[in-house]
Amino acid sequence: MLKRSTHILAAIVVLLVLFVDVFAGGGKRNGTGGAQELLIPVGARGLALSGAYTSGITGLDAIYYNPAGLGAAGGNAEAMFSYMNYIADINFTYAAAAFHMEDFGSIGISVRSLDFGDIPYTTIENPYGTGATFSPTFVIFGVTYSNALTDRIRVGLNVNLITEEIERVAASGVAFDAGVQYNGLAGIEGLKFGLVLKNLGPKMQFSGPDLLRSATDDETLKGAQFREINAAAFELPSQMELGLAYERRFSDLYSATFSSSFQNNTFSNDEYKFAGEFVYDNMVFIRGGYTYVSEAANVEEESIFGPTFGVGFKVPGDLRLGVDYAFRSATYFDANHMVTLNVGF
Repeated sequence: MLKRSTHILAAIVVLLVLFVDVFAGGGKRNGTGGAQELLIPVGARGLALSGAYTSGITGLDAIYYNPAGLGAAGGNAEAMFSYMNYIADINFTYAAAAFHMEDFGSIGISVRSLDFGDIPYTTIENPYGTGATFSPTFVIFGVTYSNALTDRIRVGLNVNLITEEIERVAASGVAFDAGVQYNGLAGIEGLKFGLVLKNLGPKMQFSGPDLLRSATDDETLKGAQFREINAAAFELPSQMELGLAYERRFSDLYSATFSSSFQNNTFSNDEYKFAGEFVYDNMVFIRGGYTYVSEAANVEEESIFGPTFGVGFKVPGDLRLGVDYAFRSATYFDANHMVTLNVGF
């Protein structure tokens, strides 16, 4: 079984790495990609671990970090709600639910949204505001499928529908994630490997009535007519991430997981992530993580986020109720605080 699992893993890795050319140019194209809401982390556990646990994260947290881990949490169904104060007075919410079927695999649905608050409406004539306000609508709706190929290998796929709307101008698109997790690498129980490709999809482009302008066509002498400004199309922030982790149980009550990952970004510098999670009786969790940004001339300007910390609690019983908290330091802005509620059946 181990030999067969190794061959299957090798084939999957080769197929995924064939997409590696998609990720060329990280660092040289900083800040030129769009749909940056795809990069905002979800779930307090994943945030507290700085996103480093790609190789073994499970449950609804895994939808964002590696969809292969969705079905590994057990139970028949689960639900999650997460809230984070992001930067610049922006709030971020995430809700997800999943159903686990033994033979078919796991199906999950998720919704991510940004709340920008009320923004003053300005015009050329009224640069300080007209008294009216508006609020952009940024929403991501996702569908996830995950299944186990063997007792050691899990695979998963996300399909995310992206909507960005600012007044009467909007853009929509679709992004795909694909991931694999392998437990027992090199025959070592607890040694885990993960690979995930994120945010693959076609370019997005804004259109709508607010891009119409009145212009005079001197060639046809038809007078003033409405012409639409063609907004530039923008690419999605594609990523490839490789992760390695080791879980060690010290006794029936105590265990720990040490994880790391390398993330190649299309429109920003590459990242190296490290994290640790300490568990007592599968009830109390203490977490911490750090991300190192490579080749950054000024780390504070190119990566405003710093170390992460978090705690979690699970209530024992048939109703798997849990609450997690995460803290992420930030430069120039207030630190991020995230709270997540989980329930499983």
